[in-house]
Amino acid sequence: MRAELRHVYWIGGGSGGGKSTVARQLAARHGLRVYSTDHAMADHARRSTPGDAPFLNEFMAMDMDERWVRRSPEVMLETFHWFRGECFGLIVDDLLRLPAGTRVVVEGFRLLPHLVKPLLAEPRNAVWLLPTPEFRVAAFDRRGWHIPGRTSDPARARDNLLERDRMFTDRLAEETARLGLPAIEVELGEEELAERVARAFGL
Repeated sequence: MRAELRHVYWIGGGSGGGKSTVARQLAARHGLRVYSTDHAMADHARRSTPGDAPFLNEFMAMDMDERWVRRSPEVMLETFHWFRGECFGLIVDDLLRLPAGTRVVVEGFRLLPHLVKPLLAEPRNAVWLLPTPEFRVAAFDRRGWHIPGRTSDPARARDNLLERDRMFTDRLAEETARLGLPAIEVELGEEELAERVARAFGL
């Protein structure tokens, strides 16, 4: 499978780290196709079964307050289906269905280091973007706080979401270091960050 995916570049990382923006810039500059794992989530949820994705099934049965207000960030982190790698195999299936030799950049927080590493023809074909807490807050301020606004307690939901994502990013930092995979702490402008990722990929 490494040989079949040798034309794939992977950009993982924490929420608000600029993955989508960097992927689009690299695609435009270097003639790559973009595969957004975020955009595939609804399709993957439909294609999954409760047996394949029990945490996804549990999450889908909750209302917005149950998801983001009434649980601790620690519980949210440990039970979030995408953080547990559920449906990751469907990402791989989608990539393998592309025409042979398609140069594609895959981006999204669903790209967990321990799941991506066995697929890498070269370690430098992947990088994880690790936003600082300050960078993440600024990114969501620009993007808008859509999830908290759909709960009965937006302030608490916002705090829970930020803390959960901080812990997830810390986990990514530890895992990339342990596995010897490239990671970049994000506190840069978009142009400089895209240049760093391009250099990391050897583009």
